[in-house]
Amino acid sequence: MKAQKQQFVTIKGTKDGLTLHLDDSCSFEELLNELEQMLSLKQYIHEDGPYITVNVKAGNRLLHQKQQDQIEAVIQKKRNLVVETFESNVVTKDHALQMKKEAEVVSVAKMIRSGQVLKVEGDLLLIGDVNPGGTVIARGNIFIMGTLRGIAHAGYNGNKSAVIAASVMKPSQIRICDIVNRAPDYIQTEKHEMECAYIDESETIIIDRLQQLTHLRPNLTRFEGGI
Repeated sequence: MKAQKQQFVTIKGTKDGLTLHLDDSCSFEELLNELEQMLSLKQYIHEDGPYITVNVKAGNRLLHQKQQDQIEAVIQKKRNLVVETFESNVVTKDHALQMKKEAEVVSVAKMIRSGQVLKVEGDLLLIGDVNPGGTVIARGNIFIMGTLRGIAHAGYNGNKSAVIAASVMKPSQIRICDIVNRAPDYIQTEKHEMECAYIDESETIIIDRLQQLTHLRPNLTRFEGGI
């Protein structure tokens, strides 16, 4: 009895389009050839029909940019298919190191004076003040154990969930992602509790009591358990 040929490409329809599951044990050439054959079937050729998005799942295969371009060319050639995403269970060493940096909490004990800029890839825990003219920037969140009188920019890479917290909140400018709040008018009297800044549902930076973060950003802490 003739053995059944192993299938390297599986195509599944979803409510959002098509999902392509690519086998990660065969050669890339075998994968590309089978993909070409499968997508040449009649049910996938509707050039006059609406565009269909395609999500490519590569499993434990790391697809380099050139390989992604080759797969995308096969999928989109003379068809109404458009590649939306590539997903893989593995990443490059450089990508892994970058992810590690972004997940780190960088602790710095110093005063940020006028003209100085402190920038980190992850979260920033600053033990000290940010004086007028000083700037702190973080890809993640910013926590200041001191007075913020200068500029603080959190989530600079597009993270709207980032927050800024300070023991004393008197900034000249607060920025989260690309949203700016300049010299807030809410500072009227001396306050004796830590405050935080975050973006609300209306895309506005709000200043509130630090205790609100427990409800607003329940996933803020990376530690599990508790009392």
